[in-house]
Amino acid sequence: MVNSTLVVTLYVNPMTGNDTNTGSRLSPFKSLTRALKITKIHTLIHLESGTYSTVSGEVFPLVISGKVTIVGNEANKGAGIVITGSGEYQSPSFGMQNITLLLADNASLLGVTVINPSAKGTGIWIESAAPTLANNTLSNCGREGVFTSGTAKPAILDNIFVQNNASGLVMAGHSQGEVLRNIFQQNPLGIVISDFAAPLIANNKLSENRTAIALSRHAQPVLRQNLIAKNTQGGLLVNGNAAPNLGSTQNPGDNIFRENREFDLHNTTPQKLVSVGNQLNPSLVKGLVELIPTNEVAISTSSSDAPKESPYQQFPLSPPSFLSTSLQLDGHWAKPFIEALVKMGLTHGFTDGSYKPNKPMTRAEYAALVSVAFNPTPKLLAPDFTDVPKDFWAYSAIQIAASGGFVGGFSDRTFRPNQNVQRLQVIVSLVNGLGLAVANSDALEVYSDRHIIPDYARTAVATATQQGIVVNYPDPKLLAPLRLATRAEVAAMVYQALVAIERTPAIKSVYVGLHSVS
Repeated sequence: MVNSTLVVTLYVNPMTGNDTNTGSRLSPFKSLTRALKITKIHTLIHLESGTYSTVSGEVFPLVISGKVTIVGNEANKGAGIVITGSGEYQSPSFGMQNITLLLADNASLLGVTVINPSAKGTGIWIESAAPTLANNTLSNCGREGVFTSGTAKPAILDNIFVQNNASGLVMAGHSQGEVLRNIFQQNPLGIVISDFAAPLIANNKLSENRTAIALSRHAQPVLRQNLIAKNTQGGLLVNGNAAPNLGSTQNPGDNIFRENREFDLHNTTPQKLVSVGNQLNPSLVKGLVELIPTNEVAISTSSSDAPKESPYQQFPLSPPSFLSTSLQLDGHWAKPFIEALVKMGLTHGFTDGSYKPNKPMTRAEYAALVSVAFNPTPKLLAPDFTDVPKDFWAYSAIQIAASGGFVGGFSDRTFRPNQNVQRLQVIVSLVNGLGLAVANSDALEVYSDRHIIPDYARTAVATATQQGIVVNYPDPKLLAPLRLATRAEVAAMVYQALVAIERTPAIKSVYVGLHSVS
């Protein structure tokens, strides 16, 4: 039985609202402070345009807890919806602080601008919580935009950190979580990671800061596919006993360091760092660093550089026979899944015989794969996406996948074919596209990071888990829903979806099978 949860919806308008109102759409509150006083565990608060400050009745710091979601203007990264102010917060880890917002529990903050004008002020403080912070702007804070501490495991996604007086983001204590697709620009320090913090830092753009990323003490972040460019001092500075993960032979770093003034990578520690598959200028690498290149050509992160033609033979053509036996997959965990799809004629490698299993998969590539793997029956009228011309290599596949309910577009009528897909998006897509019967959310108990699964996707993830579709590498209990999906992961999950609908026999793998609650 699927649990049903009552969500309370409130509205706030600092221009026309009144705190004696009911908080409905037609009778909004004036302050967010008032709305937060009556919130239940599951509350959605809509913020209208305006400035939320002491002048409009706010009392700082604002504490957002439970499963409260604050929604402003996500499309414009919070433009026109400004929360500005400062109040005292007693941090268990760092003592008295001046902060604007405290994000606790599983709260979500979406589409607002946060400013802390205090000289030593922090915009958002996260202490031993697992909130979601997405599509916001953190700017002009007296110290940093966001500070995480304790055992925090936030999802920090698609935000802009610009012109903060000390740094954009600081992660301390034993913080983990995911920092994905953010922009850090014109901060003295873009990202600071200290103590024992070990987050995933992926697909971010850090430019025009003094130093893009600074590590200290025992920090152990994982850095993947970040663009670190045009920083006035340098790219990555490693101090103390910090040991960043900069890639491996199975999972190259794919970070791009470009046009940094003094250094791309400076290791001041006595331990040697190993950099695998990153684009660095060797003359701008300082300290003990071993540079190990990969044979793969890095793909530009700029959509304007994206090829109009696919770099490999187009779906749904059957692969040439030599590709089925010469894919470069020796020792790769996903080799059985990929080779099985190749033998079925559903996928194949690049023209050089490689499959590039660790590269992220684009939305166009995903549409191409599911269109041929499932040959979906049209359920919807596929729109004419404004950024997918009829001569685009995957035009037909995108139309098939969209009409079959596997993919959709954005509110601006774009498809964004060269944008990479997240693991969560793949899981939800397969469940929705195949119309699988929903499962009990208890199935999520197998995942150690289940707290970061967005509420809207929990049923789909539970369903995919019970159906054996979810594939987790290297830790079967770590879902990592917000991480970009690699070509290997997508191939494995598509194969498992074919198993779920009884189109092909199961493949035994230690990374599949956690679909029963112990």
